[in-house]
Amino acid sequence: MEELINYLLLFGNLNQQQIELIKNRTTELQLKKDEYFIEPGKMFNHVVFTLEGILRISYYNNKGEEITKYFVDENHLMTNPYKGEPMTEYIQAITNCKLIVFSQKDWNDLSNTIVGWDTITDKIFQKALVEKLDRRSSLVSEDATTRYLTFLEKFPTLANRVPLAYIASYLGITQQSLSRIRKNIR
Repeated sequence: MEELINYLLLFGNLNQQQIELIKNRTTELQLKKDEYFIEPGKMFNHVVFTLEGILRISYYNNKGEEITKYFVDENHLMTNPYKGEPMTEYIQAITNCKLIVFSQKDWNDLSNTIVGWDTITDKIFQKALVEKLDRRSSLVSEDATTRYLTFLEKFPTLANRVPLAYIASYLGITQQSLSRIRKNIR
């Protein structure tokens, strides 16, 4: 829980009463490796902070191939950007995970109760959007080796914690190509 509070304090000020209110509005959830947090068609009306572990957001394309869209690791918030709509992707734990979960109602209550909460959360989600766009932009325009090197730069802690198949899918290359690239850059 302290990790969440410290993270929030990076984006604004909170007094002790506000911190206690935030703590009282959360639930801690543990997911085992490979367990799904949410599946397509289900409602995802939560805000989630990753304390430990890595989540993977994925979907199946029209050829039936599983595509990794994004990774969420420690000290990141995640929510459904399409409020009130069912998910179209899977959110899966690819390591054992410990999460702090806010219901959408509790999140909204914090917004209505804590002066400056919206400013703090707007800064957090703006930073996340910039990071997401930055991480994805090189995947469109670079060759496979450069994409992998950029992945290592942007996700330095993930390369040894995420299965190669998921990294290859995220990069839009085959696992064999990724193995070759890794061998050539060592």
